[in-house]
Amino acid sequence: MVDVSNSTERDPLLQRPGSSSSHSSASKSLASVPDAERNGKDGAVDKISASRGALICCSIGLLIFLQATNISILTTTQSSIAADLDAFEKASWLTSSYLIAMSSLAPLMGRLSQLFSPRLCMFFSTLVICLGTIITSTSISFEMFMVGRAFTGAGAAGVLIVATIIVIQMASPKNRGIYIGLVNSGMTVGVSLGAIIAGALVPKIGWKPLFGIQAPLSLVAGFGLLVGIPPNYIATRGEYANLSLRGKLARLDYSGALLLVFTIILFLLGLSGPRILLIPLVLSAVLLPIFILNEIYIAKDPIIPIMVLKSRGTLLTCLATVGFMMARWTVLFYTPVYALAVRGWSPAAAGSILIPTNAGFASGGLLVGLFHIRRNGSFYLPSLISMTLFPATLLVLAFMSTAESAWGGYVAVVFCNGLLTGAALNYTLVHLLHLTLSEVHPIVLSLLATFRGFAGSFGSAIGGGLFARILNRSLVDGFADAGLKHRKDLIRRLVGSPALVSNLEGKEKEIAVKAYESGLKGLFLAGLGLAIIVAVVQAGTGWKDPAKTEAEVRIEEDEVEEEEGLIGGS
Repeated sequence: MVDVSNSTERDPLLQRPGSSSSHSSASKSLASVPDAERNGKDGAVDKISASRGALICCSIGLLIFLQATNISILTTTQSSIAADLDAFEKASWLTSSYLIAMSSLAPLMGRLSQLFSPRLCMFFSTLVICLGTIITSTSISFEMFMVGRAFTGAGAAGVLIVATIIVIQMASPKNRGIYIGLVNSGMTVGVSLGAIIAGALVPKIGWKPLFGIQAPLSLVAGFGLLVGIPPNYIATRGEYANLSLRGKLARLDYSGALLLVFTIILFLLGLSGPRILLIPLVLSAVLLPIFILNEIYIAKDPIIPIMVLKSRGTLLTCLATVGFMMARWTVLFYTPVYALAVRGWSPAAAGSILIPTNAGFASGGLLVGLFHIRRNGSFYLPSLISMTLFPATLLVLAFMSTAESAWGGYVAVVFCNGLLTGAALNYTLVHLLHLTLSEVHPIVLSLLATFRGFAGSFGSAIGGGLFARILNRSLVDGFADAGLKHRKDLIRRLVGSPALVSNLEGKEKEIAVKAYESGLKGLFLAGLGLAIIVAVVQAGTGWKDPAKTEAEVRIEEDEVEEEEGLIGGS
């Protein structure tokens, strides 16, 4: 999966310039450090066997697939789950609970990977995923289902982050783009197949086995990584290497993690329901500055280093990614809803609408990685162009999400939406690497992945809340204008179950279809406005690379001196 032979590309990411070490240690290139010092005390070699490599790739691929399917599986199972658990008015939380847990714990997982080996962190994550899927598959109440989904999201928090960091550290500049595209493709395949498989199997076996089967699969992937990755391969380095377990645990930013989790939960709680709740939003606004002050003045090892956020390129790229992916999630979450409620398709057929958009996503990332991203450096214009074209697809979807629109044209638009998304994410990531110093790349990548995770949570909760409010109002007004009274229970069920529309007849069905069309139009137009804003934000990142640190200058000077010495000696 990755080119482990290119040590010169990986080594700068593992340096810690600016530390309190002496001049000689600060200027020593990791390329000259013995394997025993670079990979652990036992001196593991960089190269691993083909069988181990295949096992690692398959295990990580399976975990990424499970993570992605858990995001999209609710699009075609929501109606069945809401009916069984009587949670129609809480339907948006069926997905948000997973995404909130995943987003909130992602920064902590990045820090754990620095303190402990990624091998152990990934294995522990699979155990948590296993526990969460067992709880979810045995749920008999809405509250129990939420607990299971939260555990599953907590376990999935570090999967994509660790995979991306490994790719960036080990792949050469020539192959970096294609490997990033492959990682993103794994996610999009899971998102596509999750909705399709769930939609096909729910009518036959129910929704519970779909979650239950994930428990043994996650364990298989976990043990595959435990066996495949050598114990001292990509092990703990630097200042954490010689710490005891107690010392490592003491370096964790517990207060920051709790503050961040509660800030996000309260923020999403205030925006995710049919009505906006002011108290949670106010509490979230109070906790946010407390979290920032904690990271600046209290935390020894903050989970989101404020010094990194002082970089304009990092801050604006992260903010642009949040908004951009929020707009993208409106397509992933609600095009299947369009197929169910407006087109009247079966759950299995509705899930297939994600195939073209995710095929476009994979194609966009792979094509730009294969043909364009073949070097280090700035990709300012490509990232800006792809982000600027993206809003046009949302504008077309807003007016095409009707029962009368041409199906072929709709497929073409969602494909283009995915194509531009895949290209933009690849371009903005490698451009961010250009904008930041090499020694902070692991932190920057973890931060970018965290903000990308926030987008899923925000997109699900905020987009779901907006859609629910527009849909609820359209249903109430539609039934009132038609003189159909006493439809409160039907409205409640329609808001949480798009599949219910196909069971209606006559005037009730006509009103429900029109209400869903209004909800989708309002949602995609909101996504359009957001996408335009984030394109402007991305434009502010600039194209200049940062100045070299003093340690990096010393390293280059020492390397020149060594080369001159070798030439003179020869």
